[in-house]
Amino acid sequence: MTAHAPGDAVPPSLLVTNARLVTVDDPAPTGWVRLEDGRIAEVGHGATPDRDDVERLDASGASLLPGFVDLHVHGAVGHDTIDGDPAALHAMAGHYVRHGVTAFLPTLVTADPPTTLAALRAIGEAVGAVADGATILGAHLEGPFISTRRKGAHREDLIRAPDPGEAEALLATGVLRLVTIAPELPENAWFMDACRDRGIVLSAGHTDATHADLLAAVDRGARHVTHVFNGMRGMHHREPGTAGAALTLDSLTCEVIADGVHVHPAMLALVWRAKGPDRMLLVTDAGKATGMPEGRYERGGRELFVQEGAVRLADGTISGSVRMVDEGLRTFLAATGARLADAWPVTSRTPARALGLGDRKGEVAPGYDADLVLLDDSLEVSATIVGGRVAHGGTATR
Repeated sequence: MTAHAPGDAVPPSLLVTNARLVTVDDPAPTGWVRLEDGRIAEVGHGATPDRDDVERLDASGASLLPGFVDLHVHGAVGHDTIDGDPAALHAMAGHYVRHGVTAFLPTLVTADPPTTLAALRAIGEAVGAVADGATILGAHLEGPFISTRRKGAHREDLIRAPDPGEAEALLATGVLRLVTIAPELPENAWFMDACRDRGIVLSAGHTDATHADLLAAVDRGARHVTHVFNGMRGMHHREPGTAGAALTLDSLTCEVIADGVHVHPAMLALVWRAKGPDRMLLVTDAGKATGMPEGRYERGGRELFVQEGAVRLADGTISGSVRMVDEGLRTFLAATGARLADAWPVTSRTPARALGLGDRKGEVAPGYDADLVLLDDSLEVSATIVGGRVAHGGTATR
């Protein structure tokens, strides 16, 4: 295959053949997709067009889906977003693409003001296409404007209220796309307004919000919930809490970490039944130990221990994950009994829409970005295409 870099003016024309078009409602879903100039140009069924002016990738019957979009991921292969290193972000992007992720939001854990600002600036340097990697869409700020009562693995000594000077510097970077915040805290209200007015998605997370608090947050512009059930007030039949409001308010999309550690399979099924494919989305919350051997790691001056697929602090608190979206999809389907044909939006279309990118990403349809993933019969990634180029797996030929 001819090598092409994401910065090339014109991506190659590519024809993906013999693919099972899972997202297309058709009784005979085997077909083809033609990619041109980084976009999907045509989607067809049956016989492949007889063309000699394109490269071809034989899907060999694999399921073809929109590329996965991960809105909440901290790191991989020994790197963390908070390190503030553009090269590290590119290394993370290279790992993610091998698991079907074509676009992601590098996510920042709570840190001191200089570290947070430096990390955002590094994302600004790295944002966009990555050679043989997933596209960096911007930043997800998960802390520090959260609740100490629901801090999870965030450092309590670094959790704080928004300071006008710090907040203005964070917003001025221009890379914030999603902000997790505790909406019940009065001191956070003005920053929520500032984010909303700039088109930044507001997400309730690491919050002790009551049902009434979350209703008020929705009125203020909140549209998203960070890793539902984790880092929030739980459900009670007389006080639905954050989790109950998240599951019942149609205006909210809900992240779920389907790593087999954060959420019980029965609760995965509950979210699926309550929210469905258009309001539920999978995230990884993966960190620096992802793609690395189990053992001891360090983050922000604290030890992390990875054992049997779980990441914990020394006191047993769960601290992120080591699973990627493809693994989460398999766990989710096993827990819910959902069909891939019905559930595929939770990895692509729904997160793209949550971020305001539903007109560009998350569909296998003409005009959409040519970001695709091929899954074999075991739902393992066999190839990933980003911007019309094969970034992982597969061999395109003339």
